[in-house]
Amino acid sequence: MGGRQGRGSAWRGGTGRQGRAPRGGEGRGGRGGLCGAGAAGGAPNLGGAAGQEAGSAAAQLGDMAGVKALVALSFSGAIGLTFLMLGCALEDYGVYWPLFVLIFYVISPIPHFIAKRATDDSDAASSACRELAYFFTTGIVVSAFGLPIILARVAVIKWGACGLVLAGNAVIFLTILGFFLVFGRGDDFSWEQW
Repeated sequence: MGGRQGRGSAWRGGTGRQGRAPRGGEGRGGRGGLCGAGAAGGAPNLGGAAGQEAGSAAAQLGDMAGVKALVALSFSGAIGLTFLMLGCALEDYGVYWPLFVLIFYVISPIPHFIAKRATDDSDAASSACRELAYFFTTGIVVSAFGLPIILARVAVIKWGACGLVLAGNAVIFLTILGFFLVFGRGDDFSWEQW
């Protein structure tokens, strides 16, 4: 910000030309002075304009944190899918049966959505519906890890492909977990906006 201003600056509280810079333009202080000092009386309006600016800045920082988290989660999801594709498409492996784990990626959050919708009214720390959702989600995740192991055991895919698919599973499911931890808190910036 510019150092000295004209007679109506926010620092001196004068009643002259409120919020105007000295002759020669507005290059040193801008029109509003410090925190909206252009209001009548020349006194800084710290409650109104500054409070709104601070709230707006905090909201922008919160949105930026949400956007950064979304970008990081997208990047980790892309890494997990890359592992899965490498396990299928490398020349040594060349079998696409492991792509069936994509079904598990899609259906793994569904029990959580159903339980959240069904138990939205109660504030209990635990409920039967929520525990059943955890059980089904655990079964889905274990099945996603078990499918490539079984396929490798019966020699449909090679063990190297199985390792790549398991690495992709770990990254994808950690990404899904991170998504729910970051955006599932019910804050202003949540997954429901997407």
